[in-house]
Amino acid sequence: MLASPHIQELQTRIALYDDQYAYKELYVLFFKSLQQFAISFVRSPETAEEIVSDVFIKVWKKRAGLSRIHNLKLYLFISTKNCSLNYLRTRKKILLQPEQYFVQLQSIYFNPEKLMLTAEMMNRVQKAINDLPPRCQLIFKLIKEDGLKYREVAELLNLSIKTIENQMAIAIRKIGLAIHFDIRTTLSS
Repeated sequence: MLASPHIQELQTRIALYDDQYAYKELYVLFFKSLQQFAISFVRSPETAEEIVSDVFIKVWKKRAGLSRIHNLKLYLFISTKNCSLNYLRTRKKILLQPEQYFVQLQSIYFNPEKLMLTAEMMNRVQKAINDLPPRCQLIFKLIKEDGLKYREVAELLNLSIKTIENQMAIAIRKIGLAIHFDIRTTLSS
């Protein structure tokens, strides 16, 4: 995920100059993350793709007003959430509780080369992430993979910052327990 100054630059180019290249770059930058976020609500990759496309169409249609948005990344996530919930309402589907979110992690946050993790340890980390409760997985993904801040995730999911902190503490503790291994057995192999 790119730094905020670059996102702001894209936002300005779209809002002030109708820059289609900046719009395309913004789309490519956020599409995958937003699609995965939408899947957590609608549970369908195809529907999630349509929802995210609709969000970007609305962004383009209302591009002149983009300069009034202070945090475009959060705006895109909130728009995706709202469109997903509207889709569920119009289909008369039951709205999901946070415990029912379907979270698909694209990758884990850690860089194996930098941390020099073994394949076994990577498997342990991935299993620990997959074993997290759905809401905890979603929060972990939004913060560690999508780069949102605790405050932004709290606003996005209508939770308190304290809840976000607690969920991240749970995730980190469980991942830490999963990668705790006996170095003696690793060295003797």
